[in-house]
Amino acid sequence: MLHHVPAMRSTLAALLLTALAALPATRAHAYSDAELIDGFTRTVFGSEYGGFGWQSSLVKKFDGTVYVYIDDRAGGVRTGEVREFLRSLPRLIDGLSLEIVEDAEDANYRVFILDRVAYRTVVTEEVYGRPSSSFAPGRCLVRVASNRNGIERSDAVIVADEGDFLFERCMVEEILQGLGPVNDDASLGESVFNDVSTQSTFTRFDRAILNMLYHPAIRPGMTKAEVNRVLPGVAAEVNARLD
Repeated sequence: MLHHVPAMRSTLAALLLTALAALPATRAHAYSDAELIDGFTRTVFGSEYGGFGWQSSLVKKFDGTVYVYIDDRAGGVRTGEVREFLRSLPRLIDGLSLEIVEDAEDANYRVFILDRVAYRTVVTEEVYGRPSSSFAPGRCLVRVASNRNGIERSDAVIVADEGDFLFERCMVEEILQGLGPVNDDASLGESVFNDVSTQSTFTRFDRAILNMLYHPAIRPGMTKAEVNRVLPGVAAEVNARLD
């Protein structure tokens, strides 16, 4: 039922709505700067599988163009998805230069797409170059070879024949980790860099981490102490830019 509103009340309500409309629009960040700094520290320093030694305590990133070769051994059905994801990354990560190449000899990043039956052989023989080794952890994997000047080479191994969810999660997680944030942490619920999360997309949280990593103020080989001096400013800038 409609009710009559006295003229005075109606006028005051209209003035209030006009005043509210005139206020500048503000939007809260999806995450605080402190949350992004914490996520950056947890993923960029350390290593999920170990074996990095002193490199675990230094920033790992490509210093220059990433040349990616897609090595599809699963019938070519998934190649288009991987190619599309790779091509999206320079638009989503400021400071990242990436090109897909057609010759493996021209690549410093190789992405294997394969069926589960080939996983252990490819990981031990081609990724790690140790045919006698049994080290082939996880349901998918990335290996990063880095020094103080940056990442020299990355190899991501993505399994194609165990369902769409696993494929998409592996594609996003391993390819992104091959760019530098190699560590996983179970506390990061909004990240694919967490083996117990259900994320399978390039989330805003992870976009922030990669944009922070490829910010010009963050250089390959920096220690945690060196990063901490510039990270608050980098986090604030990226957080504002991604909104």
